[in-house]
Amino acid sequence: MDTMMAIIQRYQHQRVTLVEAGATRHQSIFNGLKALAGDHTDIKLSTPTVVIIHDAVRPFVEEEVLMRVVTAAKDYGAAGAIRPLVSTVITPSADGCLDQSLERAKHRASEMPQAFLFDVIYRAYCQCSDHDMEFGTECLHLALKYGQTKAKLVEGSPDLWKVTYRRDLYAMESIIKDKISQQICVVTDTKKDAVCISFLQELLKKQLEVQGSSVTMCPNAQDLQKIFLGDCYNFVCINVHFLDSQNISLSDGMKELMEMKDFAKEVQKRNVFLYGVLIYFTQDDPQQLQEDIGQGATIIAALIKDRNAGLTGQLLRV
Repeated sequence: MDTMMAIIQRYQHQRVTLVEAGATRHQSIFNGLKALAGDHTDIKLSTPTVVIIHDAVRPFVEEEVLMRVVTAAKDYGAAGAIRPLVSTVITPSADGCLDQSLERAKHRASEMPQAFLFDVIYRAYCQCSDHDMEFGTECLHLALKYGQTKAKLVEGSPDLWKVTYRRDLYAMESIIKDKISQQICVVTDTKKDAVCISFLQELLKKQLEVQGSSVTMCPNAQDLQKIFLGDCYNFVCINVHFLDSQNISLSDGMKELMEMKDFAKEVQKRNVFLYGVLIYFTQDDPQQLQEDIGQGATIIAALIKDRNAGLTGQLLRV
């Protein structure tokens, strides 16, 4: 409980309530349901219409899957994600020989998340036998057995696989890095020139979204502070400075950019690559301005492609 509370405080989660686990899976779930039912005097929670049950060992659940199981649960009383079987399921005999083999196309693997009308699943757990509470694994079966509610089965995404063995942790880390590194945060200052920023954003989208990356344009440099606060999970964060050569000297722009170097070294410890890009242009020549911004977009795209090379605090001038 102390460890979980520390995690909640560290990441400033506002809508998480801890309930002490039981000795088995179903006992833990029942404890959570009782908290929602108001059985815990020290926990004040409103009873929901629909409750979702999920495993932390399936960390890649998508919002779309959650929406589909919740919608189905409202209509059918219970719903759960399923996936096609990847291996044939067989039944061995007592002497260790093959007894029977299930036809894989007719069966599915039950996954999480699962959603229920609260009254349906709560009543099922209240009636649950000691044997089911101790040895059962399938919540949908309890809703059917004790609540006479047939669950609607919803096709889940391939990422609902379960982290079970040590090797799965390495696969999980790889997936997380791949997903997060495709979200690029470009920090600019809209007060400088909104037209320049809009043009840069369009160029970056053309160059990066083909590779599956998304580009987020942050409105001002204050967004960099989110990295220090732990709110930024992008692997690549780029601070772009637009400097009009008629109003600001190049040396002044470079001073501002150089201050970012120590900042970049600090956030690299959190697996965030921070780059500073200075685009020095002349407003009098619109054609040259577009070429300058285009060159800046090309450099930014190149930085993102090379993010795994470990470059950080790189200062570039166009």
